[in-house]
Amino acid sequence: MTVHPQIRAALAALAEANLPAIETLTPERAREVFNAMSRARGGTPAPIAKAEDHVAEAEGLKVPVRIYWPEGVGPHPAFVFFHGGGHVIGDVETHDKLARNLCGLSGAVVVSVDYRLAPEHRFPAAIEDGWAAYEWVRRRGADLGIDPSRLAVGGDSAGGNIAAVVAIMARDAGYSDIRLQVLVYPVADFTFGHDSHRRFAEGYGILTADAMRWFRDHYLSAPDDARDWRASPLFASDFGGLPAAFVATADCDVLSDEGTAYAEALRAAGAVVEHREYRGMIHGFLAMTPAIDDAARAQADVAAALKAAFAREPAS
Repeated sequence: MTVHPQIRAALAALAEANLPAIETLTPERAREVFNAMSRARGGTPAPIAKAEDHVAEAEGLKVPVRIYWPEGVGPHPAFVFFHGGGHVIGDVETHDKLARNLCGLSGAVVVSVDYRLAPEHRFPAAIEDGWAAYEWVRRRGADLGIDPSRLAVGGDSAGGNIAAVVAIMARDAGYSDIRLQVLVYPVADFTFGHDSHRRFAEGYGILTADAMRWFRDHYLSAPDDARDWRASPLFASDFGGLPAAFVATADCDVLSDEGTAYAEALRAAGAVVEHREYRGMIHGFLAMTPAIDDAARAQADVAAALKAAFAREPAS
């Protein structure tokens, strides 16, 4: 539970900036702060062929998406990506560099989904948008230079939550096109019953235990929603028949235990699971390039997992 020296330096810089705690802010102000932090990160993203904004129309919804195409001749596999931010903050802009990196490193088209945010649009709006975007990619993929038989879903934090739920919904719909679910420090249990919520309650970056309660209270429509599997996928009644998973957890993160528990639930039900815990890392580290070496390593790990999944024959 000792933070990496690079993370220690990042935490010192955060303390010096004296930013207000998320749970003291309005959602609008929290978005402004988060967006500013994202813009402040330097680095040059991996080269890609192009990026375009589109609208995914499916399930009676119109969901904005940003599509990133890799270099080279298609059709390419596709990674439907959901950004993090507690279902309240974040958008395609805050995760633009990350999406570009994952596209360039993996050779897959990345479809970054700008789902509706709470509290303006509470649970299950984000799930509905995530499902609609996935359905749109399934149906329209060939028109976009995508091989619709080779898809993946994934995201970080709240995005990992949405991806896990979409994977369950796809299984229940009888679909078999998802080759991999990429769950990076996912929100898996809104009851907050895991010990990491106590161990890392404060002092490990902006995601404190109080911040998680703030996100939950803005996102969920009612207290009972915390045990609805569409909000807390660890409460799903059946984990059988789900796609392979790459699960990444951060060692010093309030969500570390529930991410580990979700990986174990998938593995126990027969899914092929690669679980990597990044020692000394905190929540949100995946996007902290170029300052954090393990952020670049984790992005490369995600890309390698995507490549391997897309190269495998689909499960029978």
